[in-house]
Amino acid sequence: MVELTHQQKESAFEDICLSAKDIQINRIGLRDLWQSLREGYDDYGAKPSSIALLILFYFLFALVFSLFAFGQEMRYLVFPMVAGFNLIGPIVAIAFFEMSRRREKGLDMNWRSSFRFIHTHSFAPILALSFLMMVLYVSWVYMAELIYFGLFGENPPSSMADFINQVLTTRRGGALIAYGNFVGFLFAFAAMALSVVAFPLALDKPVTAMTAITVSIKAFSLNVYVLAVWGIVVVVFIALGAALFLIGLAVALPILGHATWHLYRKIVVNQS
Repeated sequence: MVELTHQQKESAFEDICLSAKDIQINRIGLRDLWQSLREGYDDYGAKPSSIALLILFYFLFALVFSLFAFGQEMRYLVFPMVAGFNLIGPIVAIAFFEMSRRREKGLDMNWRSSFRFIHTHSFAPILALSFLMMVLYVSWVYMAELIYFGLFGENPPSSMADFINQVLTTRRGGALIAYGNFVGFLFAFAAMALSVVAFPLALDKPVTAMTAITVSIKAFSLNVYVLAVWGIVVVVFIALGAALFLIGLAVALPILGHATWHLYRKIVVNQS
């Protein structure tokens, strides 16, 4: 058997690579959202995947606790870091997309097989998309820091209790909430448009990262109302999971990941 060179592999991929115009988009309704959630819950029930995530979120909880206990000067970053998890959630959810895809085909669902995409054409576009989402996350945290210092820079709160009191009772605290949530909404809106279809599409079909992003934006534009509701659902799930010392994310994220795969199946016409 003759082994293909890297250049030959790239050429072969380009030959089968789909363009945005090759991919058909469906309009969906709210009923499709609730059905996707039910299907995501069924996938989670078929292969609960919380144990590994519990370990991850224990580390995240330890990090947030450290910001409280040892880095009082960084207390303003706690909420942006946790809230920004919505931006990088799709990266973590890739494994659940693959599990749901394997279950569709009647294959075994396990952690090891869920990362086999690393050895396929999907890896390069997923890596590029992951980098983009990380840039969004870092940019969001940086913007949150700019807003904080713009309002509290001259006279920052002296303690965590003082910080909470000023945020909830003062004008600049109200401005911090208003500006922070507005900017956070813009980042979340951009992340939703760029990624809602892009990650599962890159896993499912031979596409470039740019094609995946283009199709995702097109799908979001065509279903903006329904996907805006989906965004709210994701935020609520993530917020509830984070409220339980981040440990609830170990259940919320797998369900959302599986459900997002089924939502993708309803949005993108499966021509294979």
